[in-house]
Amino acid sequence: MRKQIAEPISGGLILSYKCPSQCRHCMYACSPKWRADWISEADLEKILVQLSNYIEPSPYGSQTVSLNYGLHFTGGEPFLNYELLCQAVDIAEKLNIPSTFVETNSYWCTSDELTREKLELLKKKGLKGIMISVNPFYLEYVPFESTERAIRIGQEVFGNNLMVYQLEYYRRFKEAGIKGRVAFEDYFRLEGRDTFVKNVEFFITGRAAYALKGTFGESFPRYRASHFFSQPCRPSFLRSWHNHFDNYGDYVPGYCGGISLGDCRDLDNLLGQGIETEEYPILGFLIDEDIKGLFQFSKDLGYLGSEEGYFSKCHLCMDIRKYLAGGGEFKELKPREFYLHLG
Repeated sequence: MRKQIAEPISGGLILSYKCPSQCRHCMYACSPKWRADWISEADLEKILVQLSNYIEPSPYGSQTVSLNYGLHFTGGEPFLNYELLCQAVDIAEKLNIPSTFVETNSYWCTSDELTREKLELLKKKGLKGIMISVNPFYLEYVPFESTERAIRIGQEVFGNNLMVYQLEYYRRFKEAGIKGRVAFEDYFRLEGRDTFVKNVEFFITGRAAYALKGTFGESFPRYRASHFFSQPCRPSFLRSWHNHFDNYGDYVPGYCGGISLGDCRDLDNLLGQGIETEEYPILGFLIDEDIKGLFQFSKDLGYLGSEEGYFSKCHLCMDIRKYLAGGGEFKELKPREFYLHLG
């Protein structure tokens, strides 16, 4: 049976999963250990040409940026291959793709001169804005001085088209007088669990469910699989906004790292024909029977589940797919390397 996919009105183009950091919260399990496998020039143009027919601008206009509108260039860390990033911006501008911005952890912002030079060139090529990532996980790898520099100069170059995600953490770091890098355990102890989660968006998915379980200890409750059966995945799983398109040609739904709706290099046909659920059973179960159906399917294939329980429905889904990726050739579990870097 075929299931239709919503036309993507916004999203991110993953140039590579390689990153100088191995953040414990990473939804896409990025790290320095990945093969770079940068998106090819041919695929870059092929994907952008098709996305140009669907991407919608920010509500404030095509020359402005908003988190869930337009198209952003991401990774991994896109500034690891600055030449490719410039090329992507060039193509997007020629195609009139609106509200483009780049997402970065600012590791490369080692001097004012270098930071200004790179950002000004990107703006000249047509990039509309920038998003600086700020949270305790990046703080383990990126000195806060580099983050501050990126924000200060980013605002000078892009003005109101600078976004800081998450601004609340930036405020907290400034208030605490943070300098240099800080180990996550030290920051977690400094803030405490309640302050850590208060007013800050945090998803326990991807690497977080595995890399943080020791640090979290009993701070975050765990639940049996059945606890999540009434919580639907479908609205976010098949949403039209903020999906991702990676360097391997995978159409990654929302924040669901390690799963592909199909080949985004053939996006027009994929949207027109939809998903054949018999060919992609994991997608089929998630679409038709949600996480409960996928859990039962995995149990039939030997999945025993976790005696400790799960932090979230995304943790449950991730754990099931991690098991299935290790024992079967499911075409929708891509890229396969994702499952090797969860921690």
